[in-house]
Amino acid sequence: MNKKMSISNNINDLIKLIRTLRSPQGCPWDRKQKAKDLGRYILEETYEVLDALDKNNHQSVKEELGDLLFQILFLTEIYEENKLFSLNDVIAEIKEKMIRRHPHVFGDKKVDSVQEVKKNWQIFKKAERAGEKRDVLFAHVPRSLPALKRAQKITAIASDVGFDWPDTQNVLKKMREELREISAALDSGNKKKINEELGDIIFTAVNLSRFAGVDAEAALTQTTNKFLRRFSRIEKRLSAQGKSLDEATLKEMDKIWNEAKEKER
Repeated sequence: MNKKMSISNNINDLIKLIRTLRSPQGCPWDRKQKAKDLGRYILEETYEVLDALDKNNHQSVKEELGDLLFQILFLTEIYEENKLFSLNDVIAEIKEKMIRRHPHVFGDKKVDSVQEVKKNWQIFKKAERAGEKRDVLFAHVPRSLPALKRAQKITAIASDVGFDWPDTQNVLKKMREELREISAALDSGNKKKINEELGDIIFTAVNLSRFAGVDAEAALTQTTNKFLRRFSRIEKRLSAQGKSLDEATLKEMDKIWNEAKEKER
């Protein structure tokens, strides 16, 4: 048996397993799942894949990809039960799309750079959606995206149609303006205004990330991980001294934090 047949058989076996779980003789919990129920599990499993990739743990990546694949097949099975589409339909459609969007591989179109490939990809996407009815420019940006990622996608699309600052300096000017406004809102104590102005600051920071060629979501994740790494040093150092976090002063914690900061430089 060749490798391709083995993969096909394994996929078929997994689909059979899902069908057994969904059958009257199967699992009550699996039987009651609806398509919308699976959405949050797919999102959860996707984040777990990303976490495993970030840790560069190959075994975890393999396991989490399996969990994600299971959820995808499970969701596809629900749609097939309702005679809407099958796994074969899903595979055929994505295969056709990838061929269509790679004419430099499967056709006679020539490209000279990765940038040109990306540009053509966006052109193909727009062409595919040209016949669709839509009320707004941002109809295809998923509402379920993380807030930073969604903001960066939306502002990039707006930029494509000319609605953007001319340069980075103007974004920085806007950031200074927003900082003055949040300062005034904090002085007023108006919670609604504070919430609004903080949102404006974060949104402007996302735009600054885009102008700097930085992924805002990835940048914030990196900074959060850096905070966790340094704070872990505080916990370990205090524990070695026989102190808990509650017993330590802010001055003591700041000292360890700054030492951790210096070690990372």
